[in-house]
Amino acid sequence: MRYALLADLVVAIHFAFLVFVVGGAFLVVRWPRAAWLHVPCVLWGAWIALTGGVCPLTPLEVSLHERAGGAGYSGSFIGHYLLAVLYPDGLTRSVQTVLGAGAILLNAGLYGWSWRRRRSVSESLQR
Repeated sequence: MRYALLADLVVAIHFAFLVFVVGGAFLVVRWPRAAWLHVPCVLWGAWIALTGGVCPLTPLEVSLHERAGGAGYSGSFIGHYLLAVLYPDGLTRSVQTVLGAGAILLNAGLYGWSWRRRRSVSESLQR
């Protein structure tokens, strides 16, 4: 039971990281200093996707599930609903490349928008 809970916790952390990589730039709009954490996370996530690498959390998840006596991720809410997002069916190298490039482009666009917005607000205040 302990290993199953730990496996679910790692899956939840993995999912939270994924959400932060994709949408963390929205936090940066509100809290610009969050960029110091967000940019390295985006670069790491994109690097994993673009190179076909394996996130270190993946083998940890698998190991914990195996220690819990399971061969897969069934049996829990987290395992059932979140793992399909982390490991979708049909995930190919070309899809991974598109996802990695998409993460970079999405976040670059949001950072550019945020920067222009802050700049225009700053200029308005100076007048």
